[in-house]
Amino acid sequence: MASKVTIQDIADALGVSRNTVSKAINNTGVLAADTRDKVLKKAQEMGYKQFSYMNIAEINKPISVSSAGGPREIALLAGNFLGSSHFASTMLDKFQGELAQLGYGLTIYQITRDEMKDLRLPVSFRSESTAGIACLEIFDHAYCRMLCNLNIPLLFIDTPANGFDKPLEADRLYMDNNREIYRFVKEMCQRGKKRIGFIGEYMHCHSFYERYMAYRNAMYTLGLPCPEEYCIIGSRSGISDMNTYREYLMDSLGSMKSLPDVFICVNDAIALEVMQALRRLGYSVPGDIYLCGFDDSPESKIVTPSLTTIHIHSQDMGLSAVQLLMSRINEPSLNYRTLYIETNLIFRESTED
Repeated sequence: MASKVTIQDIADALGVSRNTVSKAINNTGVLAADTRDKVLKKAQEMGYKQFSYMNIAEINKPISVSSAGGPREIALLAGNFLGSSHFASTMLDKFQGELAQLGYGLTIYQITRDEMKDLRLPVSFRSESTAGIACLEIFDHAYCRMLCNLNIPLLFIDTPANGFDKPLEADRLYMDNNREIYRFVKEMCQRGKKRIGFIGEYMHCHSFYERYMAYRNAMYTLGLPCPEEYCIIGSRSGISDMNTYREYLMDSLGSMKSLPDVFICVNDAIALEVMQALRRLGYSVPGDIYLCGFDDSPESKIVTPSLTTIHIHSQDMGLSAVQLLMSRINEPSLNYRTLYIETNLIFRESTED
């Protein structure tokens, strides 16, 4: 008698991970629609019967949209300029494409400092024609709470560093900032690199806060000391003023009595600044010190040495953003949700890989 078909059998047949098959079959996490369809079809072909839902066809139905007479415009409010190297550029391509298929337009507004300070919406913003709002890198608490009071379906893609304040009354979407940092610290420990520091203004936003706490938790869990002198976690006027931050970084690194074995940086942009600062101080990466970033930016691949980093699945974030926002538009009374998207550690030359 033939053995029962398993998730691993399906993964092997398709050449994908077991985790991908599990997500498709159990309808958990985020997958591209074509990947989900491919997995489900292969599962049916192979005779896999243990689906966790009644009807596979239901999963492939398009997301329902609001009535034809309702607003059809989504506003994206951005706190910073989103260049081509920003992790969100790919996410926004997916976000806009999925919205277009559902019959929605997308208007992007960059919030100015004065608008943020005065708690004002852009002059051209029209609430009566706006079906929903997505916020990207809006890190001012007061401004975020003002948006929550607009009575318009709202999604935050990252948020201010929340700490123990009352959560924002809106849905929240993040990348997983914890698991791969722990994995990286554990790998460094196994290589004998046990003096590990952290660089980045950790209260800049919630994701930075989570990455710093992930570092500290990993050090504690693995029984490693976490000396404050190995952590550069402040700034003089915020990392948005990069010239001032470079000076702060040089002064902080230059005043260290000794360097750790490894620096984890809060993102790739800071890691690249650290790499340049270390060179000016006469240190070599990876000869004298290892370096790890976060984002997997285009620059991380072409810099010399190439940068070990943590990859953000930006298209998955774009798809999830649409799903969260559409479900909020269709069911305004839903409890507020927080969703994390998988990330993956990528080893490169800055850790001698």
